[in-house]
Amino acid sequence: MYRCHVLVCGGTGCSSAKSMEIMESLEKELKERGLDKEIAVVKTGCFGLCAMGPILVVYPDQVTYCMVAPEDVQEIVEEHLVKGRPVKRLIYDESMQGTEETKRLEETDFYKKQKRIALRNCGIINPENIEEYIARNGYEALGLVLTEMTPDEVIQVILDSGLRGRGGAGFPTGLKWKFASGNRGKVQKYVCCNADEGDPGAFMDRSVLEGDPHVVLEAMAIAGYAIGASQGYIYVRAEYPIAVQRLQTAIEQARKYGLLGRDIFASGFDFDIELRLGAGAFVCGEETALMTSIEGHRGEPRPRPPFPAVKGLFESPTILNNVETYANIPQIILNGAKWFASMGTEKSKGTKVFALGGKINNTGLVEIPMGTTLRTVVEEIGGGIPNGKKFKAAQTGGPSGGCIPAEHFDIPIDYDNLISIGSMMGSGGLIVMDEDTCMVDIAKFFLQFTVDESCGKCTPCRIGTKRMLEILDKITEGNGTMEDIDELEELAYYIKDNALCGLGQTAPNPVLSTLRYFRDEYIAHVVDKKCPAKVCKNLFVYKIDPDKCKGCTLCARGCPVQAISGKTKSPHAIDTTKCIKCDACVSCCRFGAIYKD
Repeated sequence: MYRCHVLVCGGTGCSSAKSMEIMESLEKELKERGLDKEIAVVKTGCFGLCAMGPILVVYPDQVTYCMVAPEDVQEIVEEHLVKGRPVKRLIYDESMQGTEETKRLEETDFYKKQKRIALRNCGIINPENIEEYIARNGYEALGLVLTEMTPDEVIQVILDSGLRGRGGAGFPTGLKWKFASGNRGKVQKYVCCNADEGDPGAFMDRSVLEGDPHVVLEAMAIAGYAIGASQGYIYVRAEYPIAVQRLQTAIEQARKYGLLGRDIFASGFDFDIELRLGAGAFVCGEETALMTSIEGHRGEPRPRPPFPAVKGLFESPTILNNVETYANIPQIILNGAKWFASMGTEKSKGTKVFALGGKINNTGLVEIPMGTTLRTVVEEIGGGIPNGKKFKAAQTGGPSGGCIPAEHFDIPIDYDNLISIGSMMGSGGLIVMDEDTCMVDIAKFFLQFTVDESCGKCTPCRIGTKRMLEILDKITEGNGTMEDIDELEELAYYIKDNALCGLGQTAPNPVLSTLRYFRDEYIAHVVDKKCPAKVCKNLFVYKIDPDKCKGCTLCARGCPVQAISGKTKSPHAIDTTKCIKCDACVSCCRFGAIYKD
């Protein structure tokens, strides 16, 4: 029996910041002191506090350490684990300062308005130990459905829960399962998991796979029983090596324990799962393209109908849900449909996981009840915007979504509300932007991504998005006209109506939403030849304020093209014909004398 457990985040973010080195140092230090039989070191998944990583939590003391470095390990062991005195300078609180008072994580501003269902085990269990998952009621839901429920009863519970797909469109999960449930035992069927998370800034599914892989396996087996499938495939991008390794480990463990394979729970039900690695194509997040890729072909979307529930993988009935959708299933089975439906809004039940990023203090992973306002997410959970800047917009849904302006800051977040204002839930990326963001540049950024990732199969997406990008380039370079804005909008609606797949149809959304709410910025670029946020390089120049310049010469010495001249202790000047707008002078100046005009 251990007297103490030290949980170390083993997610991708913290691992890249040497959390595994911290874990090895901890184990070594404890062994050298003869404490390895008293204190357990546990590798976990993501805690969600990505901005504070690496994270280390000591139980039962409820002490959370943030931004831990390998060189801090000896002090933590000596002071806290041996002498019982927490290391104050490393203790987490919302202001990133160590305090004498320690708080339980769930009591902090970051956590107290969250509700963790999909993330319930992340940061709590060792994802590579099936027994820790089982200790947290793991595989109980699978046992329940196989021994006490009919397949139709399982589908009805999912229908009654109101769970909608967390991968983008928000289609009712139970309805999708019901469509594929006919002819059980007569035809081959498949259960697929979309873990090909491609949105810029999104890492929700990756974190679930890294922190709780067994929940996906259990849910897929439940889905297989419900529709009458015996084989499942998880399509995960190869750029997620930690997730891939933990999934493979989990599959092997589940097979060893008889929770995958033949005659699960002596029920006569057979179900197994295999991994398929994607090569990073964004289009393979679209369901028919994903299935085409699993089959070994180039990942391109197929026309619908027929829909996958009728003719999907290998031309057989198939259901496809994403990681977060599956992560909700076991808890719905165990706690009941009413429990899940009691959370959220009338048409959007349960919770939603978001990868919170951009201009915000608490970047990381959050899970909130549907209906939570954007203001609550940004100001309370996210800790507000750095440097006292004002909130300008938030992008949800990645390249397929849209920008939510400040006028909708208090909108409750759910599927229908976001669609009504020109955005969408998407898989769950939420990028916050402040007053220094150029919305025309943001639209161009997402469109560049879409152009690069287009599979090229249909003309509206292959050609139309490139034409849109050319117009945006023209506008941000100061060469645009009012006719260009009209043509950009016309093209956007045409592509939206005529592209083959959902990704092509939603590609214009960032442009349309910024035109809807920030058209004045487009006009300023075109008419005034100015970028209000001073981001587009062709539309501003660097100048030096003579009243602030002390003539220290640091800017002149730091300029790589010798565009700055002036005598020592005298105001300097910038030759705008030479300036390459590299921002080096701004970084050098200690007096705030250099500005954009």
